[in-house]
Amino acid sequence: MSDAQAFMRRAIELSRDNVKRGGGPFGAVIVKDGRIVGEGANRVTASNDPTAHAEVTAIRDACTRLGTFDLSGAEIYTSCEPCPMCLAAIYWARLDRIHFANTKVDAAEIEFDDQFIYQEFAREPERRRIPMRQMLREEALAAFRDWQASATKIRY
Repeated sequence: MSDAQAFMRRAIELSRDNVKRGGGPFGAVIVKDGRIVGEGANRVTASNDPTAHAEVTAIRDACTRLGTFDLSGAEIYTSCEPCPMCLAAIYWARLDRIHFANTKVDAAEIEFDDQFIYQEFAREPERRRIPMRQMLREEALAAFRDWQASATKIRY
């Protein structure tokens, strides 16, 4: 068995254990330099946090353990193809590669369907199911100017 298979099996094990505890069937591990540096399972219902998907909890765990917000050089093994939110989080965390087991189609078949989110992204903001309205842009730009001028900013 390869290391990659072992890492994916750990993600799957986390997903199955989570189901036994009443959570969603999703697990993920972050691997860097050949070792697991972060693990996560879907904690949405357990924590009443809609952002607590397995990939996000694994990213949070890895960042805490490594003391960084930049996971360059690391890879994620996840029991299912990431949803749009998790995919965005993976890009923000700068992970190098994504390995997944189940597909988004598999997830949709058990009523975890994210297709509507992809469709919403394609619509103009004002035509989305949750309407968006821009306001007070000039006032808000002050924070951007403050950040840009800050000598203590940390780029990410």
